[in-house]
Amino acid sequence: MTIRKITTIIEEIHHEGGRVVEPAARVAVVAAVIENPWRGQGFVDDLQPGIEATASEIGALLAPRVVDALGETVEAYGKAAIVGLDGEVEHGSALIHTLKFGDHFRQATQASTLLPAVEKRGPAGVLFDIPLKHITDATIRSHHQTIEVRVPDAPHPGEIVIALAAAAQGRPQQRLADLSTEQ
Repeated sequence: MTIRKITTIIEEIHHEGGRVVEPAARVAVVAAVIENPWRGQGFVDDLQPGIEATASEIGALLAPRVVDALGETVEAYGKAAIVGLDGEVEHGSALIHTLKFGDHFRQATQASTLLPAVEKRGPAGVLFDIPLKHITDATIRSHHQTIEVRVPDAPHPGEIVIALAAAAQGRPQQRLADLSTEQ
């Protein structure tokens, strides 16, 4: 795996809806810009060799970094794969939609729910939203949120941006009841 760069984003929301958020709502993103393992190969029928060579390694790299960057207990999480214009969306999906990748984050956070994702193809600087959900209970609506991310010079046409996001809480000032309260 060839990594061109790693970017870390920390967001803290101190006011929302005209009120103070105490403690500040904190979200962290760590994104690695890697060479697409299928770059220049044309259509590849069997993506498994590239998955085997890359998915676990990138998951093991990013999971502890995003947990450390957050600096608090992770309550919500998400992932992203943004493929450069010379690749396929399937290339990003192949890397992040495998236990070889996601289980590093689940183990680092003691999570049990589905790790929500976004994947798309785009030019360098493309804007994308990473969806986040609660790490152990999918019915907790307060933790359904997104964080907007942009890596200004990535992905290049033959690269993929792989990112993990973690939040220490749900949305600031959330007031919705759990899904289980509806009939």
